[in-house]
Amino acid sequence: MELSKNYIPATAEDKWYKYWLDQQYFRSVPDERPPFTIVIPPPNVTGVLHMGHTLNETVQDILVRHARMSGFNACWVPGSDHASIATETKVVNMLKEEKGIEKSQLSREEFLRYAHEWKDKYGGIIYHQIKKLGCSVDWDRVNFTMDDHYYKAVIKVFVDLYNKGLIYRGARMINWDPKAKTALSDEEVEYKELNGKLYHVKYAVVNAAGEATGEFITIATQRPETIMGDTAICVNPDDERYAHLKGHFAVVPLVNRKVPVIFDSYVDKEFGTGALKVTPAHDINDYNLGLKHNLEVVDTLNEDGTLSAAAVVFVGEDRFRARKKVVAALQEQGLLVKEQEYATRLGYSQRNPDTVVEPRISTQWFVKMADLAQPALDAVVNGDVKIHPGDRFMATYKYWMENVKDWCISRQLWWGQQIPAWYDDNGQFVVAATHEEALALYEQQFGVTRTSLRQDDDCLDTWFSSWLWPVEVFHGISRPDNEDINYYYPTSVLVTGQDIIFFWVARMIMAGLEYKHVKPFSDVYFTGMVRDKLGRKMSKQLGNSPDLLELIERFGADAVRFGIMISSPAGNDLLFDEASCEQGRNFNNKMWNALKLVKMWTPVENTGAPVPEFAVEWFENRLNEVHAEVEKLFKDFRLSEALKAIYSLIWDDFCSWYLEWIKPGFEQPIDAGVYEKTIGFYERLVQLLHPFMPFVTEELYHLLRDREAGDDLVIRQFPAPAPAHHAILVEGALAKEVISSIRDARNKNQVKPKDTVGLHIETRHENAFHRIESIIAKQVNANAVAYTKEAVNGAIALVVQKDKFYLVTEREVDTAAQKEQLLKDLEYQKGFLKSVENKLANERFVQNAKPEIVEAERRKQSDCLAKIQAIEESLKTL
Repeated sequence: MELSKNYIPATAEDKWYKYWLDQQYFRSVPDERPPFTIVIPPPNVTGVLHMGHTLNETVQDILVRHARMSGFNACWVPGSDHASIATETKVVNMLKEEKGIEKSQLSREEFLRYAHEWKDKYGGIIYHQIKKLGCSVDWDRVNFTMDDHYYKAVIKVFVDLYNKGLIYRGARMINWDPKAKTALSDEEVEYKELNGKLYHVKYAVVNAAGEATGEFITIATQRPETIMGDTAICVNPDDERYAHLKGHFAVVPLVNRKVPVIFDSYVDKEFGTGALKVTPAHDINDYNLGLKHNLEVVDTLNEDGTLSAAAVVFVGEDRFRARKKVVAALQEQGLLVKEQEYATRLGYSQRNPDTVVEPRISTQWFVKMADLAQPALDAVVNGDVKIHPGDRFMATYKYWMENVKDWCISRQLWWGQQIPAWYDDNGQFVVAATHEEALALYEQQFGVTRTSLRQDDDCLDTWFSSWLWPVEVFHGISRPDNEDINYYYPTSVLVTGQDIIFFWVARMIMAGLEYKHVKPFSDVYFTGMVRDKLGRKMSKQLGNSPDLLELIERFGADAVRFGIMISSPAGNDLLFDEASCEQGRNFNNKMWNALKLVKMWTPVENTGAPVPEFAVEWFENRLNEVHAEVEKLFKDFRLSEALKAIYSLIWDDFCSWYLEWIKPGFEQPIDAGVYEKTIGFYERLVQLLHPFMPFVTEELYHLLRDREAGDDLVIRQFPAPAPAHHAILVEGALAKEVISSIRDARNKNQVKPKDTVGLHIETRHENAFHRIESIIAKQVNANAVAYTKEAVNGAIALVVQKDKFYLVTEREVDTAAQKEQLLKDLEYQKGFLKSVENKLANERFVQNAKPEIVEAERRKQSDCLAKIQAIEESLKTL
């Protein structure tokens, strides 16, 4: 068939993905092979894949395809997360904009019907993108965290943990999202450094009888809108300024409430005025002070962030508008002393990034984390679960696990698993999976028979469902000890972003150890954050995150995969530039043109021409060397480095060197044995590259030769890497260096490529060149190669390693230019020698560096000295 000018991605991608699915190559069922299992971090059903997802899914596909081609039964489970806050927000907005309906107008059942319709409409977008990217997931195993089996598993775990005393219900200070009107866990609050203001406010002091003393006490607050909730003024007992105020009271401005002056060492005498307003309902530290001193709690905020009736003034105003009005009122009454610029940290809702989180006392459900955390900490510390790169994230993981707080798991939402707590009219409750079980348990517990109980309105935190993901995608909670869970669990690798190490990774380890008594995965590979080429985090707000499908349409899926992987070392942030996708597209075309070149050749037995045996032998060893290197890099999860090694092998060693070394003359045949070897090399190259760039490699594989049914690259098994012979690799490297140097010398001396030259080599080791001299002669257009023991007059002279080369041409040589070049080379070599000698003179380096590194530096020193000597001798001949 006639090949197109360039590789056309769209044609190959649609064809091969459909073919792979038709052949069920991605489908996995338990068999006698060892399993290699990955569960996809379930993306939110609300969105589309951003570049972070693209990196994550590409890494997983590389690992899965490599495992599939290495004899493993590879199983990659896809799925999505119901994302309670994000999805409910989307559905609420849709109902308001499209149907003019408020959530409050609907029953829970009606709202959930709309939510499921919304999920069915938009939930498939991400799966379409995953397919376009070429991901080899098992589409028969798609899971959703609100699937019936999954829902039941979450409820089963809640009931079990409650019965074990690890879940409790209580009034605690929690993080509140006023926009979503729901509680958040500590990990769902993101803190930002901001410039704020401290407002210094005067409180009138009164004695125990309520009589004004004429004195004022000044406090400094960032949040004057909470003044109406003050229930005490607190000072340090060692602060002499306020010692006389024992037994006195302060009058809260605007509401004229009399509150006690209390003394506690918690207050920092040096901060602000040394006096602290205590608002137990709106600050965690104030809350703790309130508990200690038995203070009243006055909650001045509604759930939507407006001032409540308890505030007395500015009721119904938004908290930030109320702040301005409070400041104005204080100023009017002469109680505002001053405003001061102040650097502060403010917590924002991760789910609603524009919303400032409010501390709020609320009755919620919590998981006791300490007992669950310890085994999960031990599993990572003792290496049972390995983190990559461990040096960066181990300390962070340990710190969080050693200081873990109880987890607030209830959310004031409808989209999610409804909390299985059942209440009577007096607030007494039981916890049970179903209404029927709850009625029976209630009778057993309270001795009263009831026909109905009211289920808790709240639903569970999304992470409370996703922490079961590696277990329940195989029905390990809902159907314990089934064939799949026993075969595929524990999974092999978790690939995820570093930003959810606590939300998800740590909790999955906890759940896996609690319910399967085995770690959920052996390795955790953290991808870095994808940033734009200016170093900014990609976001919708900045408009710097490209559309994945548009990128694939422009460059092809393989080129996009290449572009994001070539610059993404494990755990490190990567700067994504579309130029790297262009590099991937050029790589596709390079391989395509190599195929076209090889297909032009006519293989013939016994052509009579010299057979380039060394070229074949060298490339086979080079291929073996890189194959072994790539396997080691896969074991170490250094995938970007593995891609770079394969890229260099194909672009440089195969296309730029090997094909040129074996290429027959114009319209001349190629030796059949060499041709067959070359096709075999090309097959191994595309096999090595396939996990990274699956479409183009499958296309090339089938164009190289006719294939029998089932002979497809996607399932072709890697051969065991053969050992590489170092001596042959050294010879090949010498040939490349000599050819490059001679070509450079010809160019600098304006010797045209078509002009032949005579080549004379001055060396102490003629044997080093005997197997490569014919290749060198062909590549530099030398009509003869001769060996000499002295300089050749009138020739272009150059030094490569420790040897001298002389090019004899018909035109006169510019010795002055040669001398100038040799002097430059000499200066460079002397500078390089000095840097090496400085390193070797450093006792700390010699003592602490690995012996092989020190030895490498000594070899550099020896080689450099020899090269300097050769250059100096050449200069003498000029």
